[in-house]
Amino acid sequence: MAMNATNLTEATVVEGGLAVAFELIAAGRVVKCTVSRESLQHYFWLQPGADDARALKIFNDGRQRIVAVAERKARRLAAASIHLEAADFQRQARW
Repeated sequence: MAMNATNLTEATVVEGGLAVAFELIAAGRVVKCTVSRESLQHYFWLQPGADDARALKIFNDGRQRIVAVAERKARRLAAASIHLEAADFQRQARW
């Protein structure tokens, strides 16, 4: 059975609310990922000033797309950790 991106841990708000952290499996390795709050605001409708619980709800609502972008970046960079910025989602929108 092939291993796809898996939710290894619950997503958590980190960096004083500036990002949401999560993990996935890409190419058979665990990759620690963060997505910036700015990305969630620009591409997933998170309101400025929203609390952590709202940020996590917005993340979970957009999880499939966020994880897909993170998987592509993780495979391309072969890094143990990656950070997604708004530009990562902007590039995806042009495909």
